Amino acid sequence: MRTFSIILFSLLLTPNAVGQNDQEALKILDKFSESALKAPSVSMKFILITTNLTDNKNDTLKGSVIISKDKYKLDLPDNIVWFNGETSWSYLPAEKEVTITKADKKDNTFQSRPSLIFSMYKKGYKSRLIEEKSDSYVIDLYPEDIKGELLRVRLTIGKSLSNLVSLEYKRKDGVVNTLYVNEYDLKLKPGADTFVYQPGNFKDVEVIDMR
Repeated sequence: MRTFSIILFSLLLTPNAVGQNDQEALKILDKFSESALKAPSVSMKFILITTNLTDNKNDTLKGSVIISKDKYKLDLPDNIVWFNGETSWSYLPAEKEVTITKADKKDNTFQSRPSLIFSMYKKGYKSRLIEEKSDSYVIDLYPEDIKGELLRVRLTIGKSLSNLVSLEYKRKDGVVNTLYVNEYDLKLKPGADTFVYQPGNFKDVEVIDMR
């Protein structure tokens, strides 16, 4: 979960400066945000590619996530995470270990408030519409806090569904994380148990309760 979380956690660190925005870009982002936040959930299957430009190394990770308001389930090859808005369960299949933690309500990151990924552009970033393609828009977000590690966030948003097509997170150290969304669904209506670890489905698991 580490690389995936680094992207999302960093995106939600909102600086305090105020800057100018491209109004056309904001209209597109507002529509994207509204459609996601009104849906019963946002379900995505993705490929995450991490590229280190200094040594030309690439890492690829496949996964899926279901986000419903401030609840989510994240499936990665070596980690499954459930969060029901209050409690988080992080399961490591290789170690047969699940760690339980309590959410910090003051923490505005994906871990505690996942729905913010659809509205984080509203504070701490300058937005600009870079390109309009036949089926999508390309929008860049620039952090107003220039002292941080982030250089730019690039979002590609589909025209017809206002869906997330890709997200690129470029850092000053030459590392680029790109999330390609293969499936984007706003119709799934997950049950409450979707976001809760079910012990009966996992045998011989060590439980580490950090609450």
